[in-house]
Amino acid sequence: MSLIIGKRKYSSRLIIGSGKYKDYKQTKDALDASGAEMITVAIKRTNIGQDSRQKNLLDYIDSTKYKILPNTAGCYSAEDAIRVALLAKELLNDNLIKLEVLKDKETLLPNEEETLLAAKELANLGFSLMVYTTDNIGLAKELEKVGCVSVMPLASPIGSGKGLTNRDNLKKIIKNSNVPIIVDAGIGTASDATIAMELGCDGVLLNSAIAMSDNPILMAEAMKHAVISGRKAYVAKRMKVSEVAISTSNKTDAIS
Repeated sequence: MSLIIGKRKYSSRLIIGSGKYKDYKQTKDALDASGAEMITVAIKRTNIGQDSRQKNLLDYIDSTKYKILPNTAGCYSAEDAIRVALLAKELLNDNLIKLEVLKDKETLLPNEEETLLAAKELANLGFSLMVYTTDNIGLAKELEKVGCVSVMPLASPIGSGKGLTNRDNLKKIIKNSNVPIIVDAGIGTASDATIAMELGCDGVLLNSAIAMSDNPILMAEAMKHAVISGRKAYVAKRMKVSEVAISTSNKTDAIS
């Protein structure tokens, strides 16, 4: 039942982001409540040692307990993403990174062409890539072929909270993949995370759904159980849908 990313196993299939919380303490408390073992960090926006004059996230989150996953959030070209990835590797001495190359500041949708270019170059440099992408079925397969260890299609636009608006494409991506498919972006509440897992996603990455809720710590706990529940339901396999009502008792169970 473990989630395997690269060569490492994770008991939790939930990954959370570190942005939008009111402070680092709330980030830590939400992480603890979520049960997640991995947290993403935007290298362009979060201090993890780049600036000694500012508070450091790693003063609050134990990197020996939690996997710090740097990401290239805020990059709009392959060149910029590669530069940030190299900086992240230097800071954390690790080649696992979440690759994110956006199209523009308005939609925050992935730039498919630049994402693929960056993925090819970083894979050649020895990086293990978890890559944020669209629900483009063909692109998901191409990213797998260039060596990405996980493909992360969006559920809906970043921060929208719309949930899964593309279930058919996600199902096809999952069916065609040989690497973990982790739905990323657009999750709004616990039921969205459960549905993603019931579809067969290997994991869920989310940030805004927790950080922008009225009670981030309680929502983090809800997401923990939502992902667990969805995974168990997927493994158990749901009942077949029937167009007619079916009695819940057998004829032999009837009282004479």
